[in-house]
Amino acid sequence: MKSYLIAQVKACPTPIQGWNLAREYLQARILGLLQNAGAMIPLAFHGGTALRFLYAIPRYSEDLDFALERSVGQYDFRAYLRAIQGELEAEGYEVSIKLNDRSVVHGGFVRFPGLPYELDLSPHPNQVLSIKLEVDTDPPSGAGLGTTVVRRHVTLQLQHHDRASLLAGKLHALLQRDYVKGRDLYDLLWYISDPTWPAPNLTLLNNGLQQTGWAAGTLTPESWRAVVCERVNELAWEQVAADVSPFLEHESDVALLTRENLLRALGRESRNSASKK
Repeated sequence: MKSYLIAQVKACPTPIQGWNLAREYLQARILGLLQNAGAMIPLAFHGGTALRFLYAIPRYSEDLDFALERSVGQYDFRAYLRAIQGELEAEGYEVSIKLNDRSVVHGGFVRFPGLPYELDLSPHPNQVLSIKLEVDTDPPSGAGLGTTVVRRHVTLQLQHHDRASLLAGKLHALLQRDYVKGRDLYDLLWYISDPTWPAPNLTLLNNGLQQTGWAAGTLTPESWRAVVCERVNELAWEQVAADVSPFLEHESDVALLTRENLLRALGRESRNSASKK
């Protein structure tokens, strides 16, 4: 398995592409090991990396995000991380684990010291490639769940938030994050540019907003787009391209990510919804 990663990275034309491929391969391996450890029974995959693995959004992602949705008694974050470490060390990787399970959101890092150097991605022998995992152990209620078999480097059977709930999660991040993240905006444009993508799960979105102190009232099918447009208008777009560019499969896509295009897409989606009534 490690030899496969080395060969794949060496074939990449640029170091950035090599970094993205290496990270994604290790994400896939970690997801597979979580699956083998039984983690996909209590956990549901969501967030940007879920979009990448499940729906092939053309951008890479950094973190593995989960919500504890079922079978709480079977959940053991520490055991999952130990299993990941043991299996990858047996394959010849140097692996260290960092864990914080003292808050509602359990966080962990699977760290690979020296791997970027070994893959010729860094001149520094001690540089670390890290994969971050987060589990919300008290997620807002209302998520729809699905299970999908996908193949990305390895074959995976993933329990995950359904499409409407994934969009709700992205809207929550956009509305409540206290800094600009270009990847949020890219993902939102990707979502709403697909006419077949369902409307957001507003039950989940409103429950999540309430949980994080939202004071602007309940979002409805008639109001959520206007609220999102207001948020899009107030963001400092100067930071958007720099955040998302290193993660795009196609560098030219960054030119499409403008305030005007996103507002236009939100407005078009609003008109399409109104015409169906």
